[in-house]
Amino acid sequence: MLLHQSTWIEIGQFLDRSRTVVIPIGSNEQHGPTGLLGTDWMCPEIIAHQAQKDADILIGPTFNIGMAQHHLGFPGTISLRPSTFIAAIGDWTRSLAAHGFEKILFLNGHGGNIATIEAAFSELYAEASFARRPAGFALKLCNWWDLEGVGELARAQFPTGHGTHATPSEIAITQWAYPDSIKTADYSPRIAPAGPIREAQDFRARHPDGRMGSDPALATPEKGGELVALAAKGLVAAVHAFSGEAMPD
Repeated sequence: MLLHQSTWIEIGQFLDRSRTVVIPIGSNEQHGPTGLLGTDWMCPEIIAHQAQKDADILIGPTFNIGMAQHHLGFPGTISLRPSTFIAAIGDWTRSLAAHGFEKILFLNGHGGNIATIEAAFSELYAEASFARRPAGFALKLCNWWDLEGVGELARAQFPTGHGTHATPSEIAITQWAYPDSIKTADYSPRIAPAGPIREAQDFRARHPDGRMGSDPALATPEKGGELVALAAKGLVAAVHAFSGEAMPD
């Protein structure tokens, strides 16, 4: 069930049977010469939308702008400041909790978001703690690549040249979902160098085409479909486990 394609009456009915919602969250940033700018928000959205086709779970609108300051040397990247990102996650959570959602799972598609999402969770829990009241909700962060079996499958599919940014696994997922948007390029070197992540000018100098340790040419729609199917199954299991955690009275 997709929240944005539902009416308020339908969401009220869903709350009668479940108090859990999934929010795909990612980033809009460069992904090398062939990766779509939306890759990091598209991957969790693709997986979440696939998961809800076979399970009674609710998927919220995708939070598609994240922590991408180090990619601002590439046209099309959009980034939030950490303080803005934390504030926005807080308002999303407060809005959903006010309607009665008790379990809010953020399905993340961008490694650069992790620290700030966790900081946002800490801010929300601290808000309740200092007020000496229960939060009334529980928050969970899941990275799509950490869902059960997904990392192992990606390593089997791409034993070399996977890397850490503009990876063939994430490119493959977008190729499967958007076959009319597949891009090609001649990569030099075939496997990009790795390196640290700092500010935008430093990143562009170290990684001139945007890749980090990866060979996106290894991606295929077929491999992407395998990843989506396994990740969707893993997401349903993660949602059910999270939903089953008891909330204190």
